[in-house]
Amino acid sequence: MKKSYSYLLSGLLLFSACASVKKTATSNTSIANDGKIWASLWQQRAAEYKALCFQAYNIAKLRVDEGVKTPVDKPWAIVTDIDETLLDNSPYDAHRALQNLDYNDATWKQWTDKAIADTVPGAPAFFKYAASKGVTIFYITNRNENERASTLKNLQLYSLPFADNEHLLLKTTSSSKEARRLDVLKTHNILLLCGDNLPDFDLLYDNHPTEESRIATTQKLQKEFGSRYIVIPNPSYGDFEGALFQFNYKLTPAQKDSVIRAKIKADQ
Repeated sequence: MKKSYSYLLSGLLLFSACASVKKTATSNTSIANDGKIWASLWQQRAAEYKALCFQAYNIAKLRVDEGVKTPVDKPWAIVTDIDETLLDNSPYDAHRALQNLDYNDATWKQWTDKAIADTVPGAPAFFKYAASKGVTIFYITNRNENERASTLKNLQLYSLPFADNEHLLLKTTSSSKEARRLDVLKTHNILLLCGDNLPDFDLLYDNHPTEESRIATTQKLQKEFGSRYIVIPNPSYGDFEGALFQFNYKLTPAQKDSVIRAKIKADQ
């Protein structure tokens, strides 16, 4: 009887301790970063994520096969973003979210310096296939100039085509990619644009548009998606998040949590 009582007491103490830890963890973690953990988990573990990536790049391959049959005055090119379109940075996002912290430039640079990001499913095979058909690849990214060497190292790790200084166009003075796309158009016709964030595709998404205007622009450009615009899923970050928070980058996780709760549709 004494032994049973001892076990019971130990069990109650353990339950109390676990409840206390759970309560503390819940109170210190916001929905904003809980969501980012879930998003990274989905990106890393869900077969559905891989299926969507394969679907996007399978469509892109069909567009290449169609496009290269068309005579043009300049050679064909594909313009692609890098992060979450070609390279998978979910380990960085997950690491920050598990600490209830947001992105910052210093820790991002530490991550990209490692040059170990894995590839997005289907991406390497597609870009190698396009290059085999005579299509030039341009990498237009908003990584900074001080990330050039590590970015090239990461791309070259997977023997990606045209992974050299000439075809890697990093951010200079503006995060808008329009000027760099226009530079490509001086020497090439752009067959496809690949990205995970809508400003990867069109100038109309630049300059911090509202959620409503982003939706209106997407409606206007709907025929381009799957035709010239190939979108890769990214649930972790992007201008959808900026628009949600009205591009206020100083919001705390608690403030973001309040915005999310105010805007989410939920059954009563």
